[in-house]
Amino acid sequence: MTQTEDDLERIARQERELQWTSFNEDDAWQLGSTLRELAAERQLSVVIDIRRFAPHLANQAGAPLFYAALHGTSPDNAEWARRKANLVARLYRSSYAIGLTLKARNTTLQEKYGLPLADYASHGGAFPITIAGTGVIGAVTVSGLPQRDDHELVVEALCLERNRQYADLRLPPAG
Repeated sequence: MTQTEDDLERIARQERELQWTSFNEDDAWQLGSTLRELAAERQLSVVIDIRRFAPHLANQAGAPLFYAALHGTSPDNAEWARRKANLVARLYRSSYAIGLTLKARNTTLQEKYGLPLADYASHGGAFPITIAGTGVIGAVTVSGLPQRDDHELVVEALCLERNRQYADLRLPPAG
């Protein structure tokens, strides 16, 4: 099995196991605060964005629930977060899983889905917020680190909030 295949299997497991029974504004605040604490402790320059999708917006990420920009970020990080969250809103998968799949198939978002780069990014860091039995209702996104690290920071925070062992769900170091 290649590293990409292994990563895709693990991300699918993350998406299955890091679901919620409900998710509201208080949950978004707690998840965002956990992410911000992790990033601040490690002196990471990231933007954190949590959104609930608005069905009437034609698959665009909708209502903002939490936002933080740590020292060293720029408006470009916010734009990357928006584009990654839009991808989760459109395809209901982690932006990293989508990017890895496209790379493995030697194609792009534009070629496969006709999606404009101005509004969508298949780089790691956006993870679906899924309600068990209901489906994807939002996204939690980090932008500012290499894409694998953006993805893993989100997964680590989700593990803390969902009482899961991060060591069991994390991706192995890139090799």
